[in-house]
Amino acid sequence: MKKSKTPSCTRVRQHTRELRRAINLMDFVASGTIHKRTKVCGRQNCRCATDPGARHGPYYEWSRRQDGRLIHSVISPEQAELFTRAIQNYREIQQLLRLWERETAKEVLTPGREKIA
Repeated sequence: MKKSKTPSCTRVRQHTRELRRAINLMDFVASGTIHKRTKVCGRQNCRCATDPGARHGPYYEWSRRQDGRLIHSVISPEQAELFTRAIQNYREIQQLLRLWERETAKEVLTPGREKIA
């Protein structure tokens, strides 16, 4: 006697609901990277010219692709913290979407699956 595939479909559907809930809980989402930089000012009599530990900064930059172009924005340390979290959320969402895609394929390809609205 063959087992019914309905419990499997139900489990798959429950898992996709959990994935959607996880995505819905995220507040900020952004792609890109955060760069923390120190800089040399260029004045010959400044300490930063000879001492790497005395460089100016740190300065934070957010780099991302927008309309096919690489964009850089100078941001505050507080914004850098928020963007760091947003970038982590973005990467997690990408991973969750890949899981969701696999779960969708499982559900759709299950033979004799019942129609779930």
